[in-house]
Order: sequence, then C-alpha cells, then structure tokens
Amino acid sequence: MKHNYFFKTLLLVTLITTLYSCGSDDSDTYTEIIPEEESPVVLDLNAVPYASLSEYNFFEGELKNLQPVYKVIPYDINSSLFTDYAIKKRFIWMPKDVQANYTTDREVPVFPIGTVLIKNFYYDNTIPNNTTYIIETRLMIKKADGWAFANYVWNDEQTEALLSTQRETIRMSWNQNGTAITTNYKTPSTIDCATCHTINNVYTPIGVKPQNLNKMYTYNDGTKNQLSKWIEEDYLDTKPTTINSTVDWADASQSLELRVRSYLDINCAHCHSTGTSCDYTPMELSFSQSTVPENLGICREPIDFVTGDQQYIVSGQDIQGSLMHFRMNTNIQSEMMPPVGRTIVHQEGVELIEEWINSVETTCP
Repeated sequence: MKHNYFFKTLLLVTLITTLYSCGSDDSDTYTEIIPEEESPVVLDLNAVPYASLSEYNFFEGELKNLQPVYKVIPYDINSSLFTDYAIKKRFIWMPKDVQANYTTDREVPVFPIGTVLIKNFYYDNTIPNNTTYIIETRLMIKKADGWAFANYVWNDEQTEALLSTQRETIRMSWNQNGTAITTNYKTPSTIDCATCHTINNVYTPIGVKPQNLNKMYTYNDGTKNQLSKWIEEDYLDTKPTTINSTVDWADASQSLELRVRSYLDINCAHCHSTGTSCDYTPMELSFSQSTVPENLGICREPIDFVTGDQQYIVSGQDIQGSLMHFRMNTNIQSEMMPPVGRTIVHQEGVELIEEWINSVETTCP
C-alpha cells in the first residue's frame, strides 16, 4: 500500500510541476489564438443593388456620420472631379481573402469580384442652418460580369439614402468661402454614369488609379501612404518604388504644367482619351499622354461645333481664341464641358486654365 501511495504521490507532483512549467517557462513562445474579426458588410452580388444604402452596413452608428465599419477603408485622390463644389468622402471595401492586382500607374488595378467603391457627395455650411447635408452616395460594385452602378439619394432627415436610377434635381444653397451659392444640383442617372465610366465599351472606375492614389492619408492608426495601406490591409498585391503621380491642381507649390495636366486628367480625360466617348476629338488628356503639347489641344483645330470664333482648342496667349476655355466658362448645356456633372462654372478651374494659356509660349498661326 505504501509503495502504491508513493508512486501516486510522485505522479501528482510531476503533473503539477508540468502544468506550472507550461504557464511560465514557455510563456515567451505562447501565442493566444484570437478569432479573426469579420467585416459586418452585407453584400449579396445576386441581390444588389439594394433599395437603401443602410442595407449594405458600410457604416456604424448614425448613417449620416459615415463612420466606416471594419475593413471599409477611406481614401482620397490627388485632384478631385469638380461637382458644383460638393465635397467628397470616399471608401473602398473588398471581400475576405481577395486583393487587387497592380498593373500600371495610369490604369485602374484589377479589382476582385465583390469590390465596392463608395463615394459620398455633401456640402458643409448649408443655408440657412449652416449644417452638413449629404446629397448622394454613388457605388460601383464589381460583379462577375463587370462593374455595376448604384446611386443613392439622401432624404432631408439625413437618416437614409434610397436607390435612384434617374437624374434628380435638388435645390442646394451653401456658403462657399464667404460667398452664398445656390444651384439646382443634379444627381446622375444610370446612363449618365455609363457616359463617363465607359472605356472601350467596358464600365470602369475613374479615380482609383495608382497615379491618383499615391499620397499620404491620416488614418485612425496614423498617417500612411494610401497604396501602402491597401497592401497592409491585403487590398493590393504590390506597388512600385516610383510612381508617375498626378498632383493636387490647387497646390500652388507644384508646377503650373503639372497642375493643369492633373486637372484635365480627372475632369476631362474620362471622355477625351483613347477608347472613350469623345476620343474622336484631337485631344488625349490623360495624365500619362498629356506631356505632348498637341494632346493638350495646343494649336489643334476643333472638329466639333463652335459657336464663337475660336480657331483652336488651345491658342497660346489667346484666351478668347481657345475653345477649351470657352467651354469650361459657360453653362450653356449644348456647349459646356464637361456636359454632365456640373451646373455652375468652376471659377478656380477656369482661372487655372487662363493662367496656363497665357503661359503657353507657342502661338498659333
């Protein structure tokens, strides 16, 4: 009996020693297994577009705060498309275990099926209550057969945005740098979206090119390069060391030429570049191609309808003789450029083009 008791006691001591050893001596190599967090976004590709924005669950808390849920990543671009001075807040979401593939600086990455690009349009300092008002949220959703458009128009209570396929007109008044502005803001129809987002007969995003994304952004966990952040989040496979990037057209520290090329790229190249709706015109305004003066329309004769006596698209040191300036500086629907997406003249953009035209040394015959 004593013999058996001894061995039982020894076994118990050994077991206790082993348990304590695992909890202390090996603590340096112990890794706690934490369940991976799942994004709460709801995306059924067979059911989208949903009837309301809230059904996607892109944002938490009050919808109008646009507070993104896990894996909905905010982003920005170097120069933004002018849309009647509306401010933009952009986000991207991708399903788990997929990522976009980098191709070139000037091309949209190859996004995986299920990717959603989220773009909100809003005004601060609206009249009369000096509040923020969100007008619309535009989505581009990557389905198996390509990109699909979905536009959501917000209600006056700012509690929900509902799917809209037709162009809608919304009366907006706001304070723009001390000046009261009122306009009939127009949301796009599905056809309008296709007009600008079609290249070689294929629907495609515009702004999410590495040349436009290559900039720093302040996230909740610090300031990082956006493309590096996408790689960190497994949203992008790689990026080169050097990228031929656009600039902020409003940044006066940049060269005038870079600012103009960046402005024309984001505001005009989606129609005036190869494979687009207006590629028959003698211009190629994409950033990668606009280093060639002729592609910018300098001393190029217009081939479409002209109401004035402009002889060239851009005539150096001759604003009145430059069709590009005329079209940017008018609200006549049949003449203005871009033909959709704005109802008022972008005064700062026109001033930029005026400064550039006056600086062009080439005078046309």
